[in-house]
Amino acid sequence: MNKEPVSRELFDNVMVPNYAPGSIIPVRGEGSRIWDQDGREFIDLQGGIAVSCLGHSHPGLIGALQEQAGKIWHLSNVMTNEPALRLAKTLCDLTFAERVFFANSGGEANEAAFKLARRYSWEHTGPQKHEIISFKNAFHGRTLFTVSVGGQPKYLEGFEPAPGGIHHADFNDLESVKKLISKEKTCAVVVEPIQGESGVVPADPDFLKGLRQLCDDNDALLVFDEVQSGVGRTGHLYAYEMYDVVPDILTSAKGLGGGFPVAAMLTTAKVAGSLGVGTHGSTYGGNALACAVAQKVIDTISQPDILKGVKARSDQLRSGMMDIGERYDVFSEVRGPGLLLGCVLTEKWQGKAKEFLNAGLDEGVMVLVAGANVVRLAPSLIIPDTDIEEALGRFEAAVKRLTA
Repeated sequence: MNKEPVSRELFDNVMVPNYAPGSIIPVRGEGSRIWDQDGREFIDLQGGIAVSCLGHSHPGLIGALQEQAGKIWHLSNVMTNEPALRLAKTLCDLTFAERVFFANSGGEANEAAFKLARRYSWEHTGPQKHEIISFKNAFHGRTLFTVSVGGQPKYLEGFEPAPGGIHHADFNDLESVKKLISKEKTCAVVVEPIQGESGVVPADPDFLKGLRQLCDDNDALLVFDEVQSGVGRTGHLYAYEMYDVVPDILTSAKGLGGGFPVAAMLTTAKVAGSLGVGTHGSTYGGNALACAVAQKVIDTISQPDILKGVKARSDQLRSGMMDIGERYDVFSEVRGPGLLLGCVLTEKWQGKAKEFLNAGLDEGVMVLVAGANVVRLAPSLIIPDTDIEEALGRFEAAVKRLTA
């Protein structure tokens, strides 16, 4: 096995240049702390972009993976497997869902959701009812279909022509949806309860309730993309519970595997029936290893004390970031539910979110950005209070140096 030392420079020589990773290469993680090749320690408020929901090297996840690794890894969907069946039943028991489709990523889960929505309307109404309404600044994945449904033209540049029949309304503006929706042509409305990539922008409760009513009135399906907001991130297992609005289809990924690639599309029995045998598939979807790990994630995070703890940690982190923001005049607000927070830069610092990320790394704390004007935080849902306090201290040192 090749164990030669590797450097950041190697990336430029062997990898397709669609990413621009930072200069450090993490090699070990435990809880909410990460160490790089040089032994430098960082407190992780990135959480792998809302993926590492139980932190790094969680003993329960390691145990689940090791136990299943000694049994069976992969079968393909020519056969089913016990971990997939158990996980599907758990997700149905804990949510509105009656049926589950497993995939490997959020993009794949959304691809399945959008295909299902179109096929359902094709079967029940006809081919003319195929249009999808999404929202500007939305993000649903990087396949050609999902990036077209997402409302950010920059991600489509150079990949056109895009799939047709997709319209984009204004997020949190019900009137803009009313102008686009029709009983004859609209098959689905697709929405993130919290727009993550565009700056952690929560939906207004009345907006989501209005979308539910519009879909009912126009025989359209309501699809919730909970790839980022799901699996306890908001302090609820899924954000639809927080809004008391039940979708017809929901997608879940990121935190579902706690770092192991796995995704799920949840829906009702009536809607699921349109994906009959052979209409859609995924070779790795429902992989036994992935489902065993995801089962442990869901069993852990669905516990009331864990979900309650998300709110307490959110209050602590939000208060600390807002205090830093006010004292150094860098944040105008800290928005978002649970442990998906967006710290909005003041006018003076507009466009400079990446500078805060880099300054944080220099002080030993890892944060994210959501666009050029928002510092995003998505740490482990069980990050210790002491780690939060230390992370806030390190981030303040970064801000102090940046604003000096």
